[in-house]
Amino acid sequence: MVVATDKYIARDAAELVEVDYTPTQAVTDPEKALASGAPAVHPEWPDNTAFNFHQEGGDVDKAFADAEVVVKQRITSQRLIPTSMETRGVVADWKTGDKALTIYSSTQIPHLMRTLVAQMLGLSENHCRVVTPEVGGGFGSKLNVYAEEALMGFIAMRIGKPVKWIESRRENFQCTIHGRGHVDYYEVAAKKDGAITGIKLKLIQDLGAYHQLLTPAIPTLSVLMMPGLYNCANIRADIVGVFTNAVPTDAYRGAGRPEATHGIERMVDILAAELKLDPADIRYKNFVPNDKFPYATATGLTYDSGNYSAPLDKALGIVEYKKLRGDQASARAAGRFMGIGLSTYGEICAIGPSPATPAGGWESATVKIEPSGKVCVMTGCSPHGQGEETTFAQIAADELGVGIDDVLVLHGDTSIVQYGIGTFGSRGTAIGGTAMYFAIQELKKKIKLYGAMLLESDDVSFVNGTCVDNKTGKSVTLAEIAAASYRAMKLPPNTELAWWQLISGSRRTSRSRSARTSSSAK
Repeated sequence: MVVATDKYIARDAAELVEVDYTPTQAVTDPEKALASGAPAVHPEWPDNTAFNFHQEGGDVDKAFADAEVVVKQRITSQRLIPTSMETRGVVADWKTGDKALTIYSSTQIPHLMRTLVAQMLGLSENHCRVVTPEVGGGFGSKLNVYAEEALMGFIAMRIGKPVKWIESRRENFQCTIHGRGHVDYYEVAAKKDGAITGIKLKLIQDLGAYHQLLTPAIPTLSVLMMPGLYNCANIRADIVGVFTNAVPTDAYRGAGRPEATHGIERMVDILAAELKLDPADIRYKNFVPNDKFPYATATGLTYDSGNYSAPLDKALGIVEYKKLRGDQASARAAGRFMGIGLSTYGEICAIGPSPATPAGGWESATVKIEPSGKVCVMTGCSPHGQGEETTFAQIAADELGVGIDDVLVLHGDTSIVQYGIGTFGSRGTAIGGTAMYFAIQELKKKIKLYGAMLLESDDVSFVNGTCVDNKTGKSVTLAEIAAASYRAMKLPPNTELAWWQLISGSRRTSRSRSARTSSSAK
């Protein structure tokens, strides 16, 4: 590391650093990395296999033995480089007198970052603060704790001055995680009418040189979603995780689920071509029937509900599918090629505690009413561009009957916000928003408790920011209730004296069902 007063001096100094490198053999192709005699990415291990994973449901061998047709295909989901609008950036400031480190970082997981960086630097976690004012886009690439975050803290503690590092775009390509990196070998067993009876998958996952936060878990999500929207009870999957001399792969834009869709949708098209059936018809035939929901997949998920034919009907109607097929036939007769592509997509969204989550998928929220009646929401989600500041404010305003401008949403500051999991997997509003909604419901119970006390009534309702006596019609506003609760000259029965327990400290965690699914066709 080179530290300087500006980046130009730092770059000039870095050019003066000479490193005596000894070139060694490298391997960047995951299949070649598995071959006998391949260069060892980690010489202390006998081969480049990081792990093996097997999952199976139903009677796969019988399904293939009884199949009237079997199609096979090698399918790749190539590596890609996440390119967020803003690259990563870190600022660290060490206060020697307080022995307190503050790190500003464009991360999707400020609380987990605080936990891990404090461990790396030998700090007590309560002496480390992480602030994420804005993420600048991430979509999984900033769902990690990187070396630079700990290094900036280390240097700030060492020199006693604030330090800043802003990632260049080239560094972003080379140092931030990559996505995808699959080589998939599919086999699909079916009947002559197109009914799919069995699926096999061997998935070779390019892990890169090291594990990042979720690296080994990502391909298991492909296995969870490998049947897509189709009714198939016999499935076998094997994953081989492979080390290569490359940047680690990790969660990015769907994290395993788009790869699964790529695979099964390509195989359905191949099966349709083999049987000379229309690709749309073979999809209709294999969709999970509406009367089978909730549907337990052979890979361990439960699809709670669905009507998969409906969006495909709508999509085909919008594009006039039958006419398109006629135009395609006419074009080919004239020597021109016209392609028509279909894809149906099943997705694990709103990821909470489920088989799709390798750790706790809970989320938290605190909703506080100030003495003036203004509302403060503190959420463990750390939005990276989805606009939850507006969404959460709208929900709180509607539930509490206040103006949206009277709601302040705080996130991304570990010294203010209770511990949270973060933002990823389309869970911000669905899980974080639900946690906030639950907190508000608890808060409304306390509002009614104080409102009943002020109105001297045992029959009150809370509507549009006002507590109303259902017998007399008398009312008190939320602002009046908040002011009375903070003064605490009079308390409702069976309440504690601490004002924050009476009105401002509502907090709940949100837990999802085993899986939430959505479908679309395009």
